[in-house]
Amino acid sequence: MEIDRNGLEVLDRDECLRLLSTATLGRVGVTAGALPTVLPVNFLLDGERILIRTGEGTKLRAATDNAVVAFESDDFDPLYHSGWSVVVTGVAREVTDPSELASLKSAPLARWAPRGNGRIVAISTEVVSGRRIGAPATRRGAA
Repeated sequence: MEIDRNGLEVLDRDECLRLLSTATLGRVGVTAGALPTVLPVNFLLDGERILIRTGEGTKLRAATDNAVVAFESDDFDPLYHSGWSVVVTGVAREVTDPSELASLKSAPLARWAPRGNGRIVAISTEVVSGRRIGAPATRRGAA
């Protein structure tokens, strides 16, 4: 097990993706008007990509530009002071292929906001890193 200079466990790619598969809420960092912004999203890990459903707006504009985005998800247990955080850097693109959209039709992919047409954005997982704090036996979602 690798420990970083702050005493946190460094997670490998496989463990990061496994943890992402257990979560449903994350944050996507995009550039809007030449300024960085971070937006909450519901998401689903689909193999090696992150899927989010969104309407017209900042996230969709970033996706249609094939922008490089940051994505983060975490889980924290304040009682045991344990948890994890995974950060992904990848390219966002809108999913527009009809056969790909049809295959995602039944995916349990909720929208963060209740309105909009629910277009799907895929984020590649080019760079994945993660850290964990606390003993594995006390972590929620450790299984």
